Amino acid sequence: MSPKSNEPIALSEALASFDALWSPRIVTHVNDYDVRIAKVEGEHLWHAHDDTDEFFLVLDGELYISLREAAGERTVRLPQGSVFTVPRGTEHKPYAPAGAAILVFEPTGTPTVGDRHDEIPDHVDATTGHALES
Repeated sequence: MSPKSNEPIALSEALASFDALWSPRIVTHVNDYDVRIAKVEGEHLWHAHDDTDEFFLVLDGELYISLREAAGERTVRLPQGSVFTVPRGTEHKPYAPAGAAILVFEPTGTPTVGDRHDEIPDHVDATTGHALES
């Protein structure tokens, strides 16, 4: 399955094609944006994207996103089917204690660890997305 495919892409099949956690696959492009899917479990890392918002859609499971905002730190809970946009420049840390599958929409070339981040743990893939294997 290629990101430039003119055929429908079944997200369940795309998710079944890989096992790596916190290692997004690019399923398609919309203008200058990647549509990425990822399997996640445990914690990501605190990071921020200085020049872009980050859109999350929870496909399966439950995702939490901790945010550091001017008013203080808070956490949002995203059950399956929920969407949330982290505003540009906002430090955030996604985590999924029981695991989740997510779809992320962000400009092509955006690193998964943002522009500002904590030390990258071994279980987090610092990437701009991987091609989806067919």
